[in-house]
Amino acid sequence: MNGQQNLTTRQYSGVTVIGLGPMGQAMTRTLLTAGHPVTVWNRTAGRADGVVEDGATLAATPRDAVEASDLVLLSLTDYRAMYDVLDGAAASLAGRTLVNLSSDTPERTREAAAWAADHGAAFLTGGVMVPAPMVGTDAAHVYYSGPEGVMRTRTETLAPLGTPRYLGEDPGLAQLMYQAQLTVFLTTLSGLMQATAMLGAAGMKAAEALPELLSSADSTADILRAGEEDPGAALDAGEHPGDLSTVTMMGATSDHIVETAMSLGLDLALPRAVQAHYRRAIDDGRGGDNWTRIIDGIRSPRRPDEVGDRGLGDR
Repeated sequence: MNGQQNLTTRQYSGVTVIGLGPMGQAMTRTLLTAGHPVTVWNRTAGRADGVVEDGATLAATPRDAVEASDLVLLSLTDYRAMYDVLDGAAASLAGRTLVNLSSDTPERTREAAAWAADHGAAFLTGGVMVPAPMVGTDAAHVYYSGPEGVMRTRTETLAPLGTPRYLGEDPGLAQLMYQAQLTVFLTTLSGLMQATAMLGAAGMKAAEALPELLSSADSTADILRAGEEDPGAALDAGEHPGDLSTVTMMGATSDHIVETAMSLGLDLALPRAVQAHYRRAIDDGRGGDNWTRIIDGIRSPRRPDEVGDRGLGDR
């Protein structure tokens, strides 16, 4: 009863959501559930029908949407879309906070923050680290970066979307973390499909293969944490002890994966990319180090003219 009374007596600040793909719709419904009046706009107006039925207000133009709230959330394809949508509303941005939850590069994010500042708006970068159906759940978290004072002011309103994790003042930081997380995610997805295709070549159905492969994916983090030393701290210290696994050992495994994929007639792009990391470390004389030594080659890639042709059997 007390919770219901609070919902009816407390004044919740209004929020605008621009972009009503699955993520934008999920954020709109979450904010409505939390008690915030929400104004929405989408280039295809019909996408707003469901959230309008749930209580959102549809703005006729981006300018109307911006002017409806002092907090504007953007859920668009990329940062170019922000300029396309807000170009006609730029004069109305002064004094408002833009929170761009779209995906793009850290540098484009910094440019967008400068653009917003030029128009008198505060700017926060955000990266939502769950799919749309999980927005607003206990499992959801969102990375943010930008002015700390702005983040403090907006945290309470943004919190229903997912636990806020503030990374710092640089607007590019949240975008960089988002892209880093997606690097792990997308590479894992490609690995799962590569492995499923390998097993499928032997006649195993995906329904049988995927549970086994997903179990392996689930255990990867536990394996990395199993050692006595913190792997992150060891990386920061430049320490790569090869007492449990070595670059040479893992490199041999990567060779076998390439050979297997080749024999099955599968695409070799992913296994060869992984193989290249280990070959580089071996070429650099680091074969006896832990597999984490491959980070050196990732940090300092060779120029194309430095990479020679090598056979599968070469080490």
